[in-house]
Amino acid sequence: MSIRHRSAGALTVHRLVHIHILGICGTFMAGIAAIAKAANHRVTGCDANVYPPMSTQIAEQGIPLIEGFTADQLALKPDLWVIGNVVSRGNPLMEAILNRGDKYVSGPQWLAENVLASKWVLAVAGTHGKTTTSSILAWILQDAGLAPGFLIGGVPKNFESSASLGSQSHFVIEADEYDTSFFDKRSKMVHYRPKIAVINNIEFDHADIFADLAAIETQFHHFVRTVPASGLIVVNGKDSATGRVLARGCWTPVERFGANEGWNATEAGNDSFEVTSQGKRMGTARWGLLGEHNRMNALAAIAAARAAGVDPARAIDSLARFENVKRRMELLGKAAGVSVWDDFAHHPTAIAATLAGLRGRVGRARILAVLELRSNTMKLGVMKEQLADSLGGAERIYCYSANLGWNAVEALAPLGRRASCEENLERLVAAVTAEARPGDHVLVMSNGGFGGIHKRLLAALGEQGRPTAP
Repeated sequence: MSIRHRSAGALTVHRLVHIHILGICGTFMAGIAAIAKAANHRVTGCDANVYPPMSTQIAEQGIPLIEGFTADQLALKPDLWVIGNVVSRGNPLMEAILNRGDKYVSGPQWLAENVLASKWVLAVAGTHGKTTTSSILAWILQDAGLAPGFLIGGVPKNFESSASLGSQSHFVIEADEYDTSFFDKRSKMVHYRPKIAVINNIEFDHADIFADLAAIETQFHHFVRTVPASGLIVVNGKDSATGRVLARGCWTPVERFGANEGWNATEAGNDSFEVTSQGKRMGTARWGLLGEHNRMNALAAIAAARAAGVDPARAIDSLARFENVKRRMELLGKAAGVSVWDDFAHHPTAIAATLAGLRGRVGRARILAVLELRSNTMKLGVMKEQLADSLGGAERIYCYSANLGWNAVEALAPLGRRASCEENLERLVAAVTAEARPGDHVLVMSNGGFGGIHKRLLAALGEQGRPTAP
């Protein structure tokens, strides 16, 4: 299904302004900063506890970054304060902004009004796979010569930046279900008004803001309500929660992947799979990504790209040149014969999928899983009962258990002596290093910086043998 459309043309002309971004090193807000600068606005920002890759991206773009949220930043006198959802009441700079009566707006609203209003938007939503699917979709459009804009919650290696204004009408955005800001509790995704929407899956997450799965499904239905009848919704045909959302009302054509009546992928080898649609063969995709979950991500992107006018055969061919996303199953290095991988997985479903994908690549080699539980959901212990099962694919499991409000040792007890917990990072590195032997694969999983553990592991392993590049 290809959707006809007229080019949205150039951006609506707005007066060039100075914007100061609070929380600029978050993946979303760093993208806002890049896009605003590309549109020739003056951009500055502030944040705390910054770490790569976003802090590096900000520096490379020459955007001034102030560490901390001090009230003296009022002296900058920007035309507009753009507020990230890391900011809450009590933040000293935010309190000063409110007291002075300055103009402020959330990041999603700024993007919707200043960029997306004049674009042909493709939005990728879902609990898992948003970043990878968005990156694949943006690359397919780029490889087809459509020069899309994009804003993605990670850094796609094909672009080396999380965001771009683009030079034509299409814009790919990762549509997050997390809330917009302290003053707008709607999900970010309801701001984007896409022509094409992708829903990869829906699962309970973000326990700090959602009471239950039903509350999340309500936000996804708000998102579905924003897609026009002239557009398309691409959904995971195996996902029951998505099915419930659509059953509440859908006014847009729907295509499914992973279902008999829709798009399907059949593994044809470690680095290839056959793509079919409605039982018709579309081509053989060849790429280096691991796991069934990534094949599903690819199907979603191919379907969305076809709706944007890209022939499936061409989209499938583009996959061979897709280079994945930083921190998504990224081989960071080898030392003493041990491979060290980095992945963003932190939710039990993502952990299990990541381990399964790596197992498919390394066969019977040992996997040493090293896990940091730092998301709000995991810190609250909402999914601790699922954790042991999700880690079952690893020979050894090491959990960094500092700052948890629950007992990780008890949660991982079903794994027996295969699992150990440590509250000290140095001791954790020492334990992993002592266990690792040539041929092993150390898989580090965290949605944060994890104290630079990847480099520490490689350095410690390097003392046992000369480090080598990936």
